[in-house]
Amino acid sequence: MLSRILVPMDDSEMAQRALEYALENHPDADIAVLHVVGEPSSMWGAATGLALEENVEEAAEARAETVFDRARELAADHDVEITTEVQLGDPTRAILNRVEDFDAVVIGSHGGSMADRLLVGNVAQKVFRRSPVPVIVAR
Repeated sequence: MLSRILVPMDDSEMAQRALEYALENHPDADIAVLHVVGEPSSMWGAATGLALEENVEEAAEARAETVFDRARELAADHDVEITTEVQLGDPTRAILNRVEDFDAVVIGSHGGSMADRLLVGNVAQKVFRRSPVPVIVAR
């Protein structure tokens, strides 16, 4: 039985499916949604705009709210409360840094834009290969 599940989410349909899977199949688990905002860089697509912000952490929180609002709506549909967390950095590294506090990770098979996937690589695949806890890949 899984009691604590980490669900990394971006704004993709696959990430929403991962959360729905966790909510439907593990209704009694504590579910934490993690949104990772790439650090400002000319190579990180949407994160580039963060470099112009005065307070990068606040800007990252603001960007994450759209994802968290949708996650809270999905959780409310299942009468479940979730916790949310935003981190800055490389998505794979940020997820792997958090997994030890959980029994499993439920992640979408792919997400983000095509450009992000080409630049960053497949986060789900990297997490699956390196995670010390079970990873469920939803599609």
